[in-house]
Amino acid sequence: MRRIALINQKGGVGKTTTTVNLGAALARAGRRVVVIDLDPQANLSLHLDVQLASGEPSSYAVLLGNSSFAAALRDTATPGLRLLPSNIDLSGAELELANAFGRELILRDAIDAWEKEHREKHGEAPADYVLLDCPPSLGLLSVNGLVAAQEAVISVQTEFFALQGMTKLVDVVSLLRRRLNPRLEVTGFLPCLYDNRTKLAREVIAELRSYFPGKVFTRPIAKNIKLAEAPSYGKTIFEYAPESSGAQDYELVAQEVMAQESRDSELTARYPAKPTEQQPAAKPSKPAPKKKAAPREDTPAAKLAVVELEPKPSAVAPNGPKEDELPELPPDAVIFEGSLGE
Repeated sequence: MRRIALINQKGGVGKTTTTVNLGAALARAGRRVVVIDLDPQANLSLHLDVQLASGEPSSYAVLLGNSSFAAALRDTATPGLRLLPSNIDLSGAELELANAFGRELILRDAIDAWEKEHREKHGEAPADYVLLDCPPSLGLLSVNGLVAAQEAVISVQTEFFALQGMTKLVDVVSLLRRRLNPRLEVTGFLPCLYDNRTKLAREVIAELRSYFPGKVFTRPIAKNIKLAEAPSYGKTIFEYAPESSGAQDYELVAQEVMAQESRDSELTARYPAKPTEQQPAAKPSKPAPKKKAAPREDTPAAKLAVVELEPKPSAVAPNGPKEDELPELPPDAVIFEGSLGE
């Protein structure tokens, strides 16, 4: 079971949009996906048309130990995609957990207990992917998300200021890996809100690829009005505008994510890579017959190029055609008019 945290301490860079639509794209591809809302603004929950009243099971209740992870999960309109929702109550979690022992490990322990219980009952992991939408900060909620995850995908806006915090963010991930989560690894940088018409956007992606070789997703998420409109309808991009370029972008990103499933042996066994279909080899085409060069007009062959056709005896006139009747030509007869040198 792959656990992927989507992070960036800067807001408005496409983390929540990516969590929702990447999760939906993976679910549409047959994967079992759980998305976790760790932001008190609950944008992820609203995007999936889930609004919680105060006191309902949520990520806040899980962090405070008032609900199990499984009890707080909700189904969504996309088959195979489930949600651990959030609400404004989560804003008080950092203060309430300030003096809790092992507060950075609470979410990881809850997910581990959920996975262990499901494996004991069913003999397999409860999900293939767990995507954690971290808030735009590096506080306790984001730390819980990073400690619970095995991989981190950094959502990057293709603008100048977006590059400024990358070094600090990578340093924070490295620090957490050394002290709290040795399994954590930055597996990708996903450029979002990309506009290929601007030179700056192209330069930002080029900088990312030169500084983090092999870590930047091949397909950036372009600016798309449909992606901005979908949350107001409580739908994923595949429900709201499946033919849009935004839907195509996230489908291709999901394919890149699934191409990395070799890092998880259980996923590799569950979803073996399909062998590439070999196309039958094309039969070599026969060389075209070489055309003989036409003889020049002044050569003897040119004088012999006129074909004389003998008329067939007519059935009506057995003794031959009359003078005013044309002879019947064989179907493959060729008549040359003039010389072949023309």
